[in-house]
Amino acid sequence: MIQDTSSDFHRFEDELVRHLDWFAERGRKVSFWWRDDDAIEPTPALDRMLALVNEHEVDLALAVIPKHATEALARRLANEPHAFVLQHGWQHKNFQLKEKGEKAAELGSRRDPDELVSQLQAGRTRLDALFGGRFIPAIVPPWNRIAPEISRRLPGIGLPGLSTFTFHNFPRDHQVQSHIDILKWKKPVRFIGWESARLRFDLQLTRRRNTRGEPVGLLSHHLAHDEASFEFLEKFLAIAAHHEGANWPRVKDLFG
Repeated sequence: MIQDTSSDFHRFEDELVRHLDWFAERGRKVSFWWRDDDAIEPTPALDRMLALVNEHEVDLALAVIPKHATEALARRLANEPHAFVLQHGWQHKNFQLKEKGEKAAELGSRRDPDELVSQLQAGRTRLDALFGGRFIPAIVPPWNRIAPEISRRLPGIGLPGLSTFTFHNFPRDHQVQSHIDILKWKKPVRFIGWESARLRFDLQLTRRRNTRGEPVGLLSHHLAHDEASFEFLEKFLAIAAHHEGANWPRVKDLFG
């Protein structure tokens, strides 16, 4: 069910185009990238995502859970020119204590660092074996949270890349953040709505007028999408993937 009126979409569309026009008129481009979390196997929802990236020729970075990733997913992605794989922790399991008010994390402060690093190494090996050159050695922590000690140890185990959400974690080399989650997570999980999307893009694009370099990161979770989420992606990409004021770098180049 589409949650917003057509006027909400047109307001979003008009403001997005105005921002992109501003960059184009100055001979500049704002960069975008797209991360989608929790992939483990082929699904109809994933097929819809892949059709979108192929239609609009933008890359999709799939955060894949190593412990549960299937060979069927590897076969499905084998010939996809715009789909790449990041490492989504090891098993996407929460180890923090909810009763103590701790926010969910797999790579958090309750873990034995040596055990956790060993699991991440195993995850890297598995994803490399499944996806080969499609795998980018970068960690996406489940729930976007990672303990500082684990973050510091990632490059030493062959995982130099890191992607969390907005301002989580101190910036470092090979860190590429996501900024705009298109889902509202209070049940029922659903698209955030055109007005919320407008405000979030306005904030990020206004910042990019005064700063250079960091791409605006779109975050999605295909397994949780409602129809409105897919409608947003279709309409957003129809604008942002083709405007002269926008740029979509290859995911491999982003993580360097």
